[in-house]
Amino acid sequence: MADGAKLMERFEGTARGHQVPPSGWRICLAHEFEEKRKPYQASNVSASDVVKHLGLGMRYLRWWYRKTHVEKKCPVIDLFNPLPLRQIYGCPLGGFGGGTITRGWRGEFCRWQLNPGVYHYKTVVADQFTICLRRKGQTVYQQVLSVERPSVLQGWNWGYCGHYAFYHALYPRAWTVYQLPGQDVVLTCRQISPIIPNDYQNYPVERTATGWCWGQELNRDWTLISDTSLPVGVFVWELENSSDEAVDVSIMLTLQNGMGTKEDKRGGHWNEPFSLEKDDARVSGVLLHHCSPVNPYTLAISAREQAGTRVTHFTAFNPAGTGQAVWQDLLQDGRLGSPAGKGSLTEKGEVTAAAVCASCTVPARGHRTLEVALAWDMPRIHFGSKEKLHLRRYTRYFGSAGDACPALSHYALTHCERWEEKIESWQRPILESSHLPPWYKSALFNELYFLADGGTLWLELPPEACAEDVQGPAGAGLSQLFPVLREYGRFAYLEGQEYRMYNTYDVHFYASFALAMLWPKLEISLQYDIAAAVLNEDTQPRLYLMNGQTAQVKLRNVVPHDIGEPEDEPWQRVNAYLIHDTAGWKDLNLKFVLQVYRDFSLTGDAAYLRDMWPVCQAVMDAELKFDTDDDGLIENSGFADQTYDAWVATGASAYCGSLWLAAVCVMCKVAGIVGDDEVLQKYSAIRRKGTEAFERLLWNGKYYNYDSSGGPFSSTVMSDQCAGQWFLRASGLDHGEFQVFPRSHIVSALKTIFELNVMSFANGTMGAVNGMRPDGSLDTSSLQSSEAWVGVVYALAATMIQEGLVQEGFHTAEGCYRTVWERLGMAFQTPEAYCQRKLFRSLAYMRPLSIWSMQLALESRARQAPAATELHPVPETSPQL
Repeated sequence: MADGAKLMERFEGTARGHQVPPSGWRICLAHEFEEKRKPYQASNVSASDVVKHLGLGMRYLRWWYRKTHVEKKCPVIDLFNPLPLRQIYGCPLGGFGGGTITRGWRGEFCRWQLNPGVYHYKTVVADQFTICLRRKGQTVYQQVLSVERPSVLQGWNWGYCGHYAFYHALYPRAWTVYQLPGQDVVLTCRQISPIIPNDYQNYPVERTATGWCWGQELNRDWTLISDTSLPVGVFVWELENSSDEAVDVSIMLTLQNGMGTKEDKRGGHWNEPFSLEKDDARVSGVLLHHCSPVNPYTLAISAREQAGTRVTHFTAFNPAGTGQAVWQDLLQDGRLGSPAGKGSLTEKGEVTAAAVCASCTVPARGHRTLEVALAWDMPRIHFGSKEKLHLRRYTRYFGSAGDACPALSHYALTHCERWEEKIESWQRPILESSHLPPWYKSALFNELYFLADGGTLWLELPPEACAEDVQGPAGAGLSQLFPVLREYGRFAYLEGQEYRMYNTYDVHFYASFALAMLWPKLEISLQYDIAAAVLNEDTQPRLYLMNGQTAQVKLRNVVPHDIGEPEDEPWQRVNAYLIHDTAGWKDLNLKFVLQVYRDFSLTGDAAYLRDMWPVCQAVMDAELKFDTDDDGLIENSGFADQTYDAWVATGASAYCGSLWLAAVCVMCKVAGIVGDDEVLQKYSAIRRKGTEAFERLLWNGKYYNYDSSGGPFSSTVMSDQCAGQWFLRASGLDHGEFQVFPRSHIVSALKTIFELNVMSFANGTMGAVNGMRPDGSLDTSSLQSSEAWVGVVYALAATMIQEGLVQEGFHTAEGCYRTVWERLGMAFQTPEAYCQRKLFRSLAYMRPLSIWSMQLALESRARQAPAATELHPVPETSPQL
């Protein structure tokens, strides 16, 4: 049985739900994953590596102790406390940059990221949906829609039978279908988040003495709002009654005030009911004010009142008790008592929760709809340093006073239908394509979760900001920097939920396709921030953990590794990564140049290209020092000096060498565009020399060797050896004078990778391992050489598709998807890496967004040869799987 079928093996119901799409990730609520993997951590370091890196280990231990015990902060990488695998997550709620709340596939609210970049992995028991059915004036069924049986709230009816329900995710929407045994009622809960491509609407704002001024308070022009920035989620409940008599249906949402942390018990929190009517639409619910000393926020649960729908509430109850009061209130008449007035402040050690209930009558053989919303408002944020106040993007439209939840709730419930129309219009061409396998459609959209749930920031520039504040002392030449950031805001996301550095650039290189294709203005905003960081420096000395040497934090004219961490002050202090001094890395500068041109090729933004051209020249001039023998090809320096930061390369290498030649090609292309003949001649000469050296030193007749060192692992087959060609073709530079690598060599290398790294790794069922020896054995020279990196696999698959190896590309990527989503239970937490057995590393990681480069390759291929694409549809499942 295929892994996908196994996810639904325990489903015993017959219901298919209301308009649940065929494509997506589907799982029965009774499913249990058989394989339980462990995260890689310090105890997994081999004895030989302990000896080899003893100094690193001691330095890391001292740094980790100071960070956690003295500074009382979370380290950017914590090898002693990796995230355990919890096979529970579903689609996160919320747009970009306002925080996210994840609801698991069994219905639990279980992952919270409201404070910027800080996660709480808490399942809050009180946060539940409950169904109440009444016939002929009597309650006949009342059930918490949860398969759990917790030790609190014992007055509630827990233990819903998961065999009669399934979850279906197609981000940014998800469906949970509940068949109520013996009741002839089927519930379909459709969860919606406002994730809409190219949605960054702008509204003219000005700062006044009392706050943001953006038009008449009661006459806001909703059409100009960026829905994708909003911290909201909507649950549309489709109620289907197949019996011969009407049934009264109530859906109750209960929510604890807080995220299940000790802050919930600090005291001073309170709840209050609200109701907001605008444009003949009325929304009612409860506000839960969480008065923490740093980054206070409000949660809101609400429902829409319509003809035939009644909304009631329960302002406050104790979620640590039996819950009898709210349960019996609902049981009595299918409604809640709706007490007036505010709830009392909680005492220290006390927690509080609230409930909202939407009710209607579903006629015999009929169908009705109820709409419930969850919103949150943490408009003003401080990072760990508490130095600066920042405003989230959505405050441009809803203000920063902390009182936006009623308006957010009303807007969400009255505009979610429009969101769905836009989402369906965006996704329809891909979902309806008969030439794309179902697993790919699921992977393509569901991997986008990380753009919202990657500790994501989308911030406004302060009203008083000026160009000097964002460009730094040396960034005056970036003429569009300030206008772009002012108009589109600042965007950042973490390398991963465990690797807590923003906009980690060597990884964003892979992930950037999602932004560049769907939200290109945010990609350009991010690139401007990187460019400003390139031109500036941080002369503070720092001890680097790998070699124990001290060097300055950031050199001028070098691309930073990242733009900071949430425990400090991002953008102001960059390069939170301190394992290596990344000024010596060989890939960062090249990846900047390649992304600049890729972005230009997708957007046609000439002003952006003009601004970036001097920066590209600066970083390439800095890179030239790595060509130590003047053969036109850079050399690696005998340490892990690129994104594979534990995998040593020496001399010329396939990975960095291909990126270098691709960047040199881009310099020639852009020099021609801007009319810079001197630079064109310079890099044309370098390209001629470098191409000859690359082929001479690395090509072995079948593929490009890992490096030219001649060491025992020099001839390793690296899955990422064609990275430069991947980006060139993605940018349209794949023919004529801009064809850098011989096409026959690229195809031969890809076929070799498919034969060895894919088909000889777990019998072709787990994607591509990073390094494979020519004899079909794993490269064990480092941890990373024997791992499969999901984002690299998707990039490799895209490269195969670009070169016409379409079925090989889909097979390669399919193994990754089925391993992560169907076998290992890592849905909505795709890791950076996994080994063939036992271990994985770094859950919820940025790089897998590279799957969008597969889509770009498919679209480019379809434009170039539509007939060929139609004649060769990809099979749903590769035969080897």
